[in-house]
Amino acid sequence: MSFAQGRPVVAIPGPSPVPDRVLRAMHRPSPDIYGPEMARENRAMMAGLKRLAGTSAHCVPYIGNGHAGWEAANVNLFNRGDLALVVTSGHFGRGWAQTAQSLGIRIETLDFGLCPPDPARLAERLARDPGHEIKAVLVCQVDTASSARADIPALRRAIGEHPALFVVDAIASLGCEPMFMDEWGVDLLVSASQKGLMLPPGMAFLWFSDRVRALGRTDLTTPYWDWAPRADATELWQFWSGTPPVQHIFGMNEALALLLDEETLPHAWARHEALARATWAALDAWGQGGSGISAVVADPAGRARSVTAATVPNATALRTWAQEKAGLTLGVGLGAADPEHGMRIAHMGHVSAHQLLGTLAVIEAGMDALGIAHGPGGIEAAARLIAKAA
Repeated sequence: MSFAQGRPVVAIPGPSPVPDRVLRAMHRPSPDIYGPEMARENRAMMAGLKRLAGTSAHCVPYIGNGHAGWEAANVNLFNRGDLALVVTSGHFGRGWAQTAQSLGIRIETLDFGLCPPDPARLAERLARDPGHEIKAVLVCQVDTASSARADIPALRRAIGEHPALFVVDAIASLGCEPMFMDEWGVDLLVSASQKGLMLPPGMAFLWFSDRVRALGRTDLTTPYWDWAPRADATELWQFWSGTPPVQHIFGMNEALALLLDEETLPHAWARHEALARATWAALDAWGQGGSGISAVVADPAGRARSVTAATVPNATALRTWAQEKAGLTLGVGLGAADPEHGMRIAHMGHVSAHQLLGTLAVIEAGMDALGIAHGPGGIEAAARLIAKAA
């Protein structure tokens, strides 16, 4: 028997749930893209995005996903042969390095496996670069695959007086984790619409400092990816190098209103913190008695607040059961040491306690149905944490 009828729940780390009101805002015909209405909408979106990132820096949009954001960063920052130091904590950090390398950028990785970066190791490596050959340090604030969370202020302190630019991927963290780009000394920030920003995939955003802007064009910069015309835009089409993604702009403004002005960022960060800790409480309970269930990142301080990667015996069978029998889609163990026993539980963006507790209850039901050994009290532990945080 299947209980999958009703509204399906997708708990993968992107695309994340889109609020109904955002969908309604998008579900409207395009106005005249040369008229004043869309120009106002676009200006409002750009101002809101700066508030979201905690910056007064330049902000440029692209039609694309997170990989498009990487491409825009790579071709505007680097010349062929420049050296980038990529700090990796999983699949997506390595992916960013590979995309840069394919463009002719020299890559050195400081690899931490599936663990958060150690700022001391970064400081030590930069100390061995007296000629300042390293042009930039690249890091994911949250690696969506491992759910490792980088301490951005600590990494910036580790860079110290080295002139390397500090470049951060906030694709899986913006809106879910604190980000104070200017205060933390981030030179370039990359994000996209489909995770904490609660929109369908389709828009990538970059914020960059005057220090970055002063670099000028590189030998990798092409007309479409060149961010200078977008940063200097006065007409709507110039922001997008052509026709704007009209419905996405309407949706983004609705999402920003919800996140910035109604819930507010501090409350959104606190909500994600509590949802994450409830997930960890369930995993800790299920992991009792040597069941083999655990969060991939051992230290809670190093775990993302938007997604939790977990080791669960027979996770592939469990994910199949959850989808077929209960209408719940969980994330695959992308980049896991053993993907058959890895999965990811997303709690990013438009997610409530009701959604998360239901997700965890289905996971426990699936483990019972499949005979996967687990400790008792996972749902109770998660519910207690939510009760205390409310």
